[in-house]
Amino acid sequence: MRAVEHRTVGEDEPEQRLDRWFRKHFPHVPQGRIERMCRKGEIRVDGGRVKAATRIAPGQVVRVPPLPAPDAAPPPEPAEAPVEPDADAARAIREAVLYRDDDIIVLNKPAGLAVQGGTRQRTHLGGLLPALRFGRADDPRLVHRLDKDTSGLLVLARTGAAASRLGQLFRSRDVERIYLAAVAGRPDPEAGTIRYGLVKSGGAGHERIHTIHPNEVEATEGARAAITDYRVIEQAGPRLAAVALRPVTGRSHQLRAHMAAIGCPIAGDGKYGGRGQENLGEGWGAGLGGELSRKLHLHAARLAFDHPRTGKPMRFDAPLPEHMLRTWELMGWPTRLGGPR
Repeated sequence: MRAVEHRTVGEDEPEQRLDRWFRKHFPHVPQGRIERMCRKGEIRVDGGRVKAATRIAPGQVVRVPPLPAPDAAPPPEPAEAPVEPDADAARAIREAVLYRDDDIIVLNKPAGLAVQGGTRQRTHLGGLLPALRFGRADDPRLVHRLDKDTSGLLVLARTGAAASRLGQLFRSRDVERIYLAAVAGRPDPEAGTIRYGLVKSGGAGHERIHTIHPNEVEATEGARAAITDYRVIEQAGPRLAAVALRPVTGRSHQLRAHMAAIGCPIAGDGKYGGRGQENLGEGWGAGLGGELSRKLHLHAARLAFDHPRTGKPMRFDAPLPEHMLRTWELMGWPTRLGGPR
């Protein structure tokens, strides 16, 4: 048996799924064993628990538990035949594509579609990637994520080189991302920067992000610095506002936790307090001119970056999802995009 190792993902390796990286470096270890080691917390990335499908990037450190020698291991498990996505789901995800060329695909992800699979996720974007091949032999690759209930822009890479370059752009914060949200209350001041650190608690399926003072980040185990710029762009008195959000860092649930931390949770966000407005009447929007949707009101509205091959500046805007569009129309707000100055 090998001893525990800590391997750093090489700078020449593209962003990829953990299990694929693991099989490349330890081809004698079957997929089932990789998944079991992840479930038990034996395989970790940067000290944290991960799933086999977690994507890893250059510079991250993978904990490799003791493994049998290659000649002592059973033969690798046969690869399962790929499962073709449901025809209706495949058609819907193709209709969500806003732009496509030889290197990238940009789509407007619908709210409610998880990016990656899980115990309770039968339909997810990862399983629909074969529908986005458009004549290619390989699936496009995910290079960043959105929460299941967040709608909006996602860019996929169609080549390994594009995936590597886009990963670099996201890590170096050279991608402009602007989200639109409806929030309970009205932020004060109406424009600013939120700098609370974030720390995760709870197990798989029950994770929650907590905010901590920026000065406590270094002293708090598992905490990460996080920065969000925001600006109020529309308002309906003191009870509801439309805000544009720019995540300077890209942490899990960052926008949702940050807005809740300043007392203005995103509408429809049950996990972080955005359904607390339900006590105002029949629905949480009662008294504002009608009942508003209880779906999460968070939308990745703009994405701008340099093309991974040509370097040409690219900018994409995605229209609001139906439930947010109804809210905007009910409030009489223009559906144009605003952003933090």
